[in-house]
Amino acid sequence: MLSFWERQSFLDYDYIIIGGGIVGLSTAISIREINPKGTIAILERDTFPSGASTKNAGFACFGSLTEILNDMDLMSSSEVTDLVEFRWKGLELLRKRLGDKEIGFKNHGGYELLFEDDLNALQSMEKVNALLKPLFNQPIYQERKDLIAKFCFSASKVKSLIYNPLESQIDTGKMMKNLEALAQQLKIKIFTNCEVQTFNDGSDGVEVLIKGDVTFKAKKLAICSNAFTKKLLPETDLVPGRGVVLVTKPIENLPFKGTFHYQEGYYYFRNFKDRVIFGGGRNLDLKGEESTEFEIKELILERLKSDLSEVILPNTHFEVDYAWAGIMAFGKTKQPIVKKHSQNIVLGVRLGGMGVAIGSKVGERLAAMVFE
Repeated sequence: MLSFWERQSFLDYDYIIIGGGIVGLSTAISIREINPKGTIAILERDTFPSGASTKNAGFACFGSLTEILNDMDLMSSSEVTDLVEFRWKGLELLRKRLGDKEIGFKNHGGYELLFEDDLNALQSMEKVNALLKPLFNQPIYQERKDLIAKFCFSASKVKSLIYNPLESQIDTGKMMKNLEALAQQLKIKIFTNCEVQTFNDGSDGVEVLIKGDVTFKAKKLAICSNAFTKKLLPETDLVPGRGVVLVTKPIENLPFKGTFHYQEGYYYFRNFKDRVIFGGGRNLDLKGEESTEFEIKELILERLKSDLSEVILPNTHFEVDYAWAGIMAFGKTKQPIVKKHSQNIVLGVRLGGMGVAIGSKVGERLAAMVFE
């Protein structure tokens, strides 16, 4: 039941964004940069952004060697280059917008672990370096097999390491808190626990109905709900992808710093001070993990623990503190969907697990489309 005052002051906006994650906040901020006076509201379905924005492992990455080689099998060389550039420029915009301290940015470099079956990727390393050199003016990937012993990885399983000097890590919690703080500073209204049920697109604007039979109105609508978008637009070409992440208790004398990947990015880990944050394993049951339910399958959790014990921290005592799940969205390629749905509605979804990298630029593009 709404009061007169609520109807007067809380329901009508120039711009409404569905989704309060990285893309939704970035879109709202970019709209504000274009229009300093318009009224803007974000509708977030949960208490915290409910996809992966506050649940990711905190990687400032743009693709490991085997990830990019996989992309090259699915896309043209120019498409791959454009996508890597989009990720890199997205990270630059995020850093510029908030500042490195405010996102906990640390450049310890990135690494990819190669197992016996992955060693053929080394034959294509120079080809990928040549492809990306116009973007970075330096070779991005280099073999550093010598670091396997320093990092105390299993020498019987890890056969080589690929080093990327530009990959970094962030503090996901700091990033999201400061992104929200910037939005609020810019007088962007953020509503949490507002699950959108449907919307109606009319000639004079859009009506947005949320759970509880409350209807918001806006001149323009941006849909930034990533994996949850199919509930609103069933025809959207995406599938959800659940990601499981765990964190260990502090480990004395942890032998490595940085961000690490293996098996085409399906597994990823990093240090956070003296803890290890480790995620992945979706490839063990790709179809089963096409879910928007926040649950953890024992199969995947046990594989993560096993890899910690046998590959990453052999002969080192560790304890898993706790684990959680986040929900991403994927397509046949890593290209995001950034487009106009109608004259009044824009759509920015299917981030391919790269929300930290591309979220800011997706928001910038959506904001530009709003004013076209």
